[in-house]
Amino acid sequence: MTKFSSKIVLITGGASGIGKLMGREVLQRGSKLVIWDVDKINLQQSLEEFEEFGEVYGYTVDITNTAWIQEIATQVADEVGPVDILINNAGIVFGGYFHENSSENIEKVMNVNAIAPMQLARTFLSGMMERKQGHICNITSSAGLVSNPKMAVYAGSKWAATGWSDSLRLEMQQLKTGVEVTTVTPYYINTGMFDGVKSNIPILDQNKVAKRIINAIEKERIYLSMPWSMRFVRFSQGLFPIWFYDWFVGRIIGVYKTMDEFKGRKK
Repeated sequence: MTKFSSKIVLITGGASGIGKLMGREVLQRGSKLVIWDVDKINLQQSLEEFEEFGEVYGYTVDITNTAWIQEIATQVADEVGPVDILINNAGIVFGGYFHENSSENIEKVMNVNAIAPMQLARTFLSGMMERKQGHICNITSSAGLVSNPKMAVYAGSKWAATGWSDSLRLEMQQLKTGVEVTTVTPYYINTGMFDGVKSNIPILDQNKVAKRIINAIEKERIYLSMPWSMRFVRFSQGLFPIWFYDWFVGRIIGVYKTMDEFKGRKK
């Protein structure tokens, strides 16, 4: 079981959405919280809000910049200490059909959602392995399991992140490192990131999601899929012909139409 008390927890994208809510949860469990976020204003507001809950540190970081990651990681080690639990939470999305995405958008989504979590894990993993303890939680998406129109780039980034995350778990087990890895694949969450989405499947409540992720880390769960029906996705894909799966998921459940009115978070 992973204990949060007296541990140093780093959350990327921790100044808003479920990242911020998870920060509150870990502080209430007695952790030292380190927030990385690219938004200076939200970061400062979060630091001020969290002061009463415990020891919290904030750093402005663009996680697509590997040199910046390494520089701030060194700063964290000097000012706070070694990171015990890394929660790769930061993510972005651009809607629209694949051909409508710019090259810049494609690169940014892949860098934030897929490459940055790998670089972050690589940065902190060596210390965890040396100490023979640690936990990495990678928040990917149900889009890392289910193909969906008008989010091809996002889905591609999350498929990459999901496959990497679970492969990392297996490597840590094979090497007997003592480092745990949890992969989280939630459906749409009401954080504002997917404003405009219309879904027959209920959109997840961010407060409940944050609590469930922290509980999953504590219990060292391998996978956390939300809602529970997401657990059957890969089983269904393997059991049924693709035409039937597309008909059922796309036409009956309506998943393939969820992004039709997507607007995203307001600037």
